[in-house]
Amino acid sequence: QSPRRDPSTPEAKVEFDERPPDDFDPKNPYGDPVAMLEYREHLVREKWIQIETAKIIRDRLRWCYRIEGVNHHQKCRHLVDQYLESTRGVGWGKDHRPADLHEPKKVVEVED
Repeated sequence: QSPRRDPSTPEAKVEFDERPPDDFDPKNPYGDPVAMLEYREHLVREKWIQIETAKIIRDRLRWCYRIEGVNHHQKCRHLVDQYLESTRGVGWGKDHRPADLHEPKKVVEVED
């Protein structure tokens, strides 16, 4: 019999299955309704992870602005870049839009 371990020890690790369901067929999404619902739950879970990650970065950025004061433009730039990258294409209802609507506007130079 194996010894019982205290769940607060570093060896105790919780494993999560973060993969989409194996039996989901994107060509025939309604073929297996259970797999379709599992896939939808997987997408929602991944979306929430992205949103919460962006919130954590936003809180760190807010803290950096307060601490650095007038130097926040230089000292917090890496957090600004991380926050902008984490929010690009994240949100409900943006899944089916083209990627160029999620990215910053591109400057087109006109030659004379």
